[in-house]
Amino acid sequence: MRIGYACINTQLPTSARTVRLANATPERLRELIASNLDALETILRWNAEHDIRVFRLTSNLVPLASHPANTLAWWDEFGDRLAGIGAVVRREELALSTHPGQYTVLGSARPEVVTAAVAELEYHARLFDAMELPDPHIVVHVTGTDDRFARAFEQLSTGAQRRLVLENDERRSLADALQLAGLLGTRVVFDSFHHSLNPSLDGAGTRELALLAAAGWDGRQEVHFSTQQAGKRPGAHADALDLEAFAVFAGDVGDLPLDCVLEVKDKERSTLAARALLELP
Repeated sequence: MRIGYACINTQLPTSARTVRLANATPERLRELIASNLDALETILRWNAEHDIRVFRLTSNLVPLASHPANTLAWWDEFGDRLAGIGAVVRREELALSTHPGQYTVLGSARPEVVTAAVAELEYHARLFDAMELPDPHIVVHVTGTDDRFARAFEQLSTGAQRRLVLENDERRSLADALQLAGLLGTRVVFDSFHHSLNPSLDGAGTRELALLAAAGWDGRQEVHFSTQQAGKRPGAHADALDLEAFAVFAGDVGDLPLDCVLEVKDKERSTLAARALLELP
């Protein structure tokens, strides 16, 4: 099992700088895209130096990319820069993914929300295409009814459909995600924390659940690990890794070819702690 984190390195400049709509001029957007790409490459090189091969990109890498306010053909203007970052990813054998935020609701009953979700997912797919990376995927939660989700899925380009991966959560179980993935011909990310909040599949153990979610993964399978933040709403991620809970999780699945994204607030710090716990070099 390889271990990584999401979006931000707490010790390095952010790759998620964005702008308010009122200030989203082409010049300002170009400045932010250039800065974010520089920051991303710095993070990826830091990760490689510390043998952290799993990383989730921020959705704000290209600010307002799916919003009409951003009229730039950023994939052309920054094509060489994006391809160069992709070359770093391939050379260092890094695994990337994205996870659009809570407003990307593909299964919504509101057509305008679905239209916005489709635009956001196409942005993520185009980003990886511009990086010349065929493998990275886009993780989304199962939302709405299966019929609505499936109809919205059909609006996506073939490239976006191929990259889309479903995740279980506290509203839609792993069994739900597996059923819909079978219908759509896509894959599932197993989130152990969400499963603990919304269990399914007759009390199957962690290892069995990870193996059930492995269907359709040609390469390394992604899983998510986190725990509850004390005193917060159910489902709120803890600030730092619970090493005891992670040790149990790793004992169940650590020998499998998994890419585990730690969903914690202290990001690379918990990732390094997890690596030390497992005595990884």
